[in-house]
Amino acid sequence: MKRLLSTLRLDVLLQQRYGLFYAAGFSALVWIAILRALPSQTLHIAVPFIIFVDLAIVGFYFIAGMVLFEKDEATLFALVVTPLRFWEYMTSKLVTLTTLATIVSLIVIVTTYGLKFNLLLALLGTVFMSFIALSIGFIAVSPFTSLSHYLIPSQIYAIVLYLPLIYYFGWWKNPIFYILPTQGSLMLLRGAFDPIASWQITYAVAYGIFWVLVLALLARRAFNRYIVAREGGR
Repeated sequence: MKRLLSTLRLDVLLQQRYGLFYAAGFSALVWIAILRALPSQTLHIAVPFIIFVDLAIVGFYFIAGMVLFEKDEATLFALVVTPLRFWEYMTSKLVTLTTLATIVSLIVIVTTYGLKFNLLLALLGTVFMSFIALSIGFIAVSPFTSLSHYLIPSQIYAIVLYLPLIYYFGWWKNPIFYILPTQGSLMLLRGAFDPIASWQITYAVAYGIFWVLVLALLARRAFNRYIVAREGGR
């Protein structure tokens, strides 16, 4: 527990040092400005869309930036040779970045939509989406050592994250979208502003838990293959 708490403190300091807090704040201001310019009757659709998109960006690219910074500064090499375990390292990333994403999301929602939304569903959708985007971002960036090499391949993962928007806007209503990892998160976010069926909430929560666990295993494999093996072999 002491190692985890120390890692949490370190990650918060690093996020401040890397400017992630400022980037998140700027992102919130941009989304608020966009949403305030929209007609009020469209906000129940626009707000969950914006939160979903913002979480994907923040989760996917913020953790990628942190990992690349840590590689560049040889921080990861130091972590590999310490008693710090992978779950402590990853939990710290998930908790700190998800907390940041949740704060930004709630600020955007409250300042544009008000307080008449389902807070529980909004929080569930935010946390699941953030965990999934962060885990996929970690897996995607693990093989790379520079942002320039990572940007183009990362678009493939980003497309997968955004695919549920096709279903969301009704462009193609096909059950196949329910197998996508972020479909449930988007449904929960939409349910925070419009009523959804009980089975949809059950599906979204159960499927979110499933993907969080699966991606945690895949992240552990990526960590061992691309970070532990390479750093340990130096």
